[in-house]
Amino acid sequence: MIFSSVSFIQNAMLTSNFLVPLVITAVSMPYFIRKLTENNIVAKDVYKKGLPTVADRGGTAILLIAMLSLSMNSLFFKFTSTNYVAMIVIALFGLFGILDDMINIGRASKFLIMYYCSYPLIQYATHTAVTLPSVGDLELGIIYLQLIVPTYVLVASNLVNMHSGYNGLSSGLAIIVLISLIIKSVLINDIENIISVVSVTGATLGFYFYERYPARIFWGNVGSLTVGASIGAIIVIQGFIISGFIMLIPHTVNFLMYVYWKIKKYPAVKFGKIREDGTLDVPNNLTLKWVLPYYYRLNEKQATYAMFLLTSVFCVAGILLPGRL
Repeated sequence: MIFSSVSFIQNAMLTSNFLVPLVITAVSMPYFIRKLTENNIVAKDVYKKGLPTVADRGGTAILLIAMLSLSMNSLFFKFTSTNYVAMIVIALFGLFGILDDMINIGRASKFLIMYYCSYPLIQYATHTAVTLPSVGDLELGIIYLQLIVPTYVLVASNLVNMHSGYNGLSSGLAIIVLISLIIKSVLINDIENIISVVSVTGATLGFYFYERYPARIFWGNVGSLTVGASIGAIIVIQGFIISGFIMLIPHTVNFLMYVYWKIKKYPAVKFGKIREDGTLDVPNNLTLKWVLPYYYRLNEKQATYAMFLLTSVFCVAGILLPGRL
């Protein structure tokens, strides 16, 4: 009679949809790396001596394996329709990432198309009230559905896409945020609508083992947009507007630094260099990942872990906020 327990079934569903994609991704990634390299889908690792080439666009595997896991687990568990709609939205962002990796369609067109990619989530966002400290629930209704839902998913995906540059930086930060949001969902005992995001989280963790320093594969725009959309999706589905914002504060600060850079019309520089001793030689302190290396001699791994620590602090703060705050 143990399987009649709702909590047991939910825990089994959560665990299976996390572990299955994690294991499949971790086992299959060497195959993807080999195939991508054979087809010359590679990118230069700019913070390594000699600028070695590394397999690129590995985020495609995250999307495919997360979808496969959800499909396989549907044989044993019954998922809510919200999970399938969330996966459709995540897949749309991932497909757009594939297109973005191939051609440059322009920033305005990119934002417009991606905005409407999240529209299927509107009718499945069950929580349309925002909880404010000392105020209580503020019901936003149609404003939440038509404005906050698509905007949040769009913004989250692009914040993840922008906060990158080191081996495992973007994927590692995304895992920290996703696991924090899942923990918060478990604490309020509401996980039935986030299973698709859990699958993406498991696949991303399996992928991170190969993208961490020294990277054997990069995830490309397809990876950052897929996982970023997953972060936005779980936030709007669960109504974690305030806590989600807090968890993404480092990503937001990184974006605002980019805006300041553009306003001041400083020369565009995408990457720094590496010194003879292996430490980073960055051109300025106008992006968050460059702040510490600009003032201190840090190597790539140290700078990445510093960003992990910073985001972890804000994620703990978001988890500690009560309820759906």
